[in-house]
Amino acid sequence: MSLLGTKWSIHGDGKTIEPGQVVSPDERLSWPRTIGIGLQHVVAMFGATFLVPLITGMPPATTLFFSGIGTIFFLILTRGRVPSYLGSSFAFIAPILASQQQFGVAGALGGVVVAGVTLAVIGLVVQKFGASWINRLMPAPVTGTIVALIGLNLAPAAWNNVKLAPVTAVITLAVIILVSVLFRGILGRLAILVGVVIGYLVAVMRSEVDFSKINDASWIGLPHFQTPTFHFAVLGLFIPVVLVLVAENIGHVKSVALMTGENLDPYAGRALIADGVATTLAGFGGGSGTTTYAENIGVMAATKVYSTAAYFVAGIAALLLSFSPKFGELIATVPVGVLGGAATLLYGMIGVLGVRIWVQNKVNFSNNINLTTAAVALIIGVADFTWTIGNLQFAGIALGTTAALVIYHGMNALAKWRGTATDPLEPEKEAAAH
Repeated sequence: MSLLGTKWSIHGDGKTIEPGQVVSPDERLSWPRTIGIGLQHVVAMFGATFLVPLITGMPPATTLFFSGIGTIFFLILTRGRVPSYLGSSFAFIAPILASQQQFGVAGALGGVVVAGVTLAVIGLVVQKFGASWINRLMPAPVTGTIVALIGLNLAPAAWNNVKLAPVTAVITLAVIILVSVLFRGILGRLAILVGVVIGYLVAVMRSEVDFSKINDASWIGLPHFQTPTFHFAVLGLFIPVVLVLVAENIGHVKSVALMTGENLDPYAGRALIADGVATTLAGFGGGSGTTTYAENIGVMAATKVYSTAAYFVAGIAALLLSFSPKFGELIATVPVGVLGGAATLLYGMIGVLGVRIWVQNKVNFSNNINLTTAAVALIIGVADFTWTIGNLQFAGIALGTTAALVIYHGMNALAKWRGTATDPLEPEKEAAAH
């Protein structure tokens, strides 16, 4: 069976998966089972994908529309070999919020477009020359630091929502934590969605939800599209996000390759290009920037189904849902307390993901180069240092990212010149060798 240039063979009898086996990307189960698994992916990405437009004040239905379009394009460009759903990237929240203060939603969308185009260009370079240069530019000490400071930079935004409805926020956060630890399998993977739903019900009982716009919305209609404006001043906010998207995409490709036992390195460049194009399209139409989703890796790990056919189902389902204005308005009613509770965990998870990169690569912080890189960049990012030059303003994420790159490579160069160099990546190289 083929769809838009991709082909799948039937796995076994199309009904069962033998112990120790997986359904590979170029296979599928029967269509009823494939559709069911595809809808699981839609549910898995729901909580996280909708939080970004809700937090940034952008239309949820529009974000869902471009999420579906982006997913389908991603699958076509990677020739159905890399199973992935493209959902909203949390790395965009901080720059979108910051740029909106000065240039509004249109200005923020311009930044999303620039980030998408930059990511696509990097993908073209990776497709031509491979990804080794990225590892040299952004080794684990630098990548971990950048990811961590983006998450921690958002901490005040979480608190601003929590303090407006603390009871709802605490209940939402508590439910997410309890579900993630009390349940395994799919339900455990959907902890964020469950927490948001329970928090929403609590908010309804506390009269914190306004349903007026839902009643006025039609059942079927186009999402709300809007065009971007471009300002040079937002570049410093959005370019650092590209580094995170690169790390997320390449990490996703490596994770899927590890789980399926297939060599997907030739598709790393295509994955970056596809996500870059998807993000660019979203920016031009009013949606949030996209990235590959860890939630969907969880679904694949639980079901052992890596079929890209299921992701085509997920992309199509997202598109269909985006054409219901009433559904979009329902999502938009999620109150600030629920957002604050979920964001407290999610922003922290972004920060800890950076720490995870350090741990997995055994970054040695007894080495002054690694220690100084992380120490300076994190404080700049968390405190949100700001530097204004004329009409240009560079905030914590941009300055922290720049500091991480300059300090790491600058200290390395000086240490080699003085003859005092010790390899800051030695533990990382040993880990890779084993």
